[in-house]
Amino acid sequence: MVYSSTCRVISWFLLGTVFLLWNALLCHANVNAIENVVNDSLLWGPYRPNLYVGIRPKVPNSLMSGLMWANVDDYARFSKLRHRAEHGDDIGAFGWTSYDVRRGGQQVIEDLLMGIKMETEFIKLPDRNWALRVHGTPLPGAPEDLTTALFFYAYVNGEGNLELKSTSPKKVFMEGQTPDLGKFRVHTYNRMGEHPSTSGVEDLESTTMDKDYFAGFKINSKEVWQTSEILLYLLDTKMQVLSEKENMKTLDDLPPAYETLLLPNVPGGDGLQFIQKVFKGEFIFDIIFNSAKTAVASEETITKTIEENHKAFSKRFQEVFPLKYPYDENPEYQRFAEFAFANLFGNVGFFEGDSIVSKTPIEPDDEDYEFMQGFESAKGKLAENSAFFDKERHLLTAIPSRSHFPRGFYWDEGFHLLPIGLWDNDFSLEILKSWFSLVNEDGWVGREQILGSEARSKVPDEFQTQYPDIANPPTLILALKAYIERLKEQDYKKSFDDVGSDYSLEDLEYLRSVSVSNPEMSIQFLRELFPLMLRHYEWFRRTQQGDFDTWDRESFSNVEGYRWRGRTYRHCLASGLDDYPRAQPPSIAELHVDLLSWMTSFTKSLRFVAEFLGETEEAERLTNNEYAMLRNLDDLHWDEEMQTYCDASVDEYDDPKYVCHKGYVSLLPLMLGLLPPDSEKLTTMLHMIRDESELWSPYGIRSLSLNDPYFGTDENYWRGPVWMNMNYLILSSLYQNYIHVPGPNQGLAKSIYEELRINVVNTVFNNWKRTGIFWEQYDSVTGVGQRTKDFTGWTTLIVNIMSEKY
Repeated sequence: MVYSSTCRVISWFLLGTVFLLWNALLCHANVNAIENVVNDSLLWGPYRPNLYVGIRPKVPNSLMSGLMWANVDDYARFSKLRHRAEHGDDIGAFGWTSYDVRRGGQQVIEDLLMGIKMETEFIKLPDRNWALRVHGTPLPGAPEDLTTALFFYAYVNGEGNLELKSTSPKKVFMEGQTPDLGKFRVHTYNRMGEHPSTSGVEDLESTTMDKDYFAGFKINSKEVWQTSEILLYLLDTKMQVLSEKENMKTLDDLPPAYETLLLPNVPGGDGLQFIQKVFKGEFIFDIIFNSAKTAVASEETITKTIEENHKAFSKRFQEVFPLKYPYDENPEYQRFAEFAFANLFGNVGFFEGDSIVSKTPIEPDDEDYEFMQGFESAKGKLAENSAFFDKERHLLTAIPSRSHFPRGFYWDEGFHLLPIGLWDNDFSLEILKSWFSLVNEDGWVGREQILGSEARSKVPDEFQTQYPDIANPPTLILALKAYIERLKEQDYKKSFDDVGSDYSLEDLEYLRSVSVSNPEMSIQFLRELFPLMLRHYEWFRRTQQGDFDTWDRESFSNVEGYRWRGRTYRHCLASGLDDYPRAQPPSIAELHVDLLSWMTSFTKSLRFVAEFLGETEEAERLTNNEYAMLRNLDDLHWDEEMQTYCDASVDEYDDPKYVCHKGYVSLLPLMLGLLPPDSEKLTTMLHMIRDESELWSPYGIRSLSLNDPYFGTDENYWRGPVWMNMNYLILSSLYQNYIHVPGPNQGLAKSIYEELRINVVNTVFNNWKRTGIFWEQYDSVTGVGQRTKDFTGWTTLIVNIMSEKY
């Protein structure tokens, strides 16, 4: 049944009123107690996804830890010590095979250069404790007795201390305390593996290879994240001293690498601490964090928990993402989908630090402004005092790629939260809340969150500065809308009282959706966020406002038209569609159809929230804005001659003109469900989508029409390749808005949906099966994955598509 918009508005107001009444009745619920339990279950995680293995708590300025390793059968490979995930590393299969933020998961790294397959099992234990099991196995073709050196390290990045302690001549552990963790210890336990024998070279200090080697020393807090460089420098210095002392001229004169490249067993007091282990062949050892008041978990407990976590992940995956035909029978599709989701989920990071912000906008709004050729050097701007280091902030966020983009991207995050929210609603809200905490007094959020020196080390200098007038598509509204849909479906039959105040793993299923099971928490969350969302919304309307005063434009509203700021001749990074063709030359007369589409969707979602909270005046204002935007979408951007939505600008005589490049920009009104099901414009756009000479390819909808003169040119980033986030939006909109609604477009929409769904799933699956990799984009002519590899950000939306969870 299709309800009128009036009925929907009334329903929302009634629902909001019911929740407000419920809020009053449940005022005695202990919301703080609930939040404490939820926070404890999320405290620890592999929240350093820029590293191959990095564990930290979800709080700023606390304990940081990580693992490094290298083959030490010779000296050559040690300089390639594994620590940070790097794009050019000789790595085969890499990623999480299972992961749950409240339980833990398994990661597999096939290190081709080092000849070792590394499996890491991270598990959560009671009382905010955790364990990491490290299992190394020689890869096929590598020597079965290859030698591997591993270095576990930790340091306190803030108030507190950490020291090395000894329990025997062969064993050390770490002991420390921080305000948020209290007193704790970190132990390591060898479970399996042999050690190399010593060479017996005279004048070397006594070497027993089955013991822990260690080192600790103080270091500047701004440099401590460079742990691999510190370790390499330390051991290189040791080699030089040894060479000079023993008059060794070449590497051949030195003892075996595994014997020389050992830490010097210097405690060093409070600071950065290392524990080293050396194994021959296969090995297993555990790293266990436990608070000082609790007993260390046994090997049997860890093994049992790992087994339970594997089973629980697969079971829950099938419940949350039940694959639909034709992917529901082949186990290989299940494994593929699980791997995709686990890597999105396991790659959530907690980042902290300052960021570089320009003191002035990138683009003054004056007619004589000469548009930029490119962005400026961050170092240069800091030197000339036109940029500054903003205050330190922290952010919980999923990332697009561990090796290439290990930081927060505003435009990506809304897509990331769609599958995460289905699995763990409240964790997705933690991320959403974290992003909105970045909204400054003006309402701005930087499009890239490059927080601290470690994050900046992965970003070219010219892209490090964030500008206070640069936007990005407000995709967080997609996650907000999905949350509201879950609220609408909730029946409120269970309360926190059913769980009790003592947290246990059995409570996890409930902890994932506490906020939708408790009306008080739902309302509290939205009431806290709503002012920030409105401030952010008004920032968009103010800073991205199009010019209606200089040029005559015939439109319903002389307000609702928008232009992305920060365009250059070749790029519009703010739009997220970096090199997608726009008007040439750039002009401040432009109005961008994709930005107006995003603003309409933003307005619509905010209206839902206002109605839910009973904010009648705000809901009415947003309703009027939405109506004006929808009218202007047609008045300003529909080109009758080209039969598509286009950007708008003016010609040399200052007369209005359209700038038409058929592709993703043209499709945004459809993607965001802004067109009525019976719209003739929808019919035209559906035919354009299905036209093989335009946007249709056997691998998905291409980003730019095959007929466009810019197709495949220059950088060719968004000028033809297939992107999964945009194909997801097309499929999602067809599924939610058009294929289930009787009318003139239902049949065509359904046939496109069914064929397109098969095409995009097969594209990603076939590439994964061939390479073991998820790619950033796919060639629309060959279907081959390309650009950034291990891109398990929004490419993971393939899981939603396979299970039809839109």
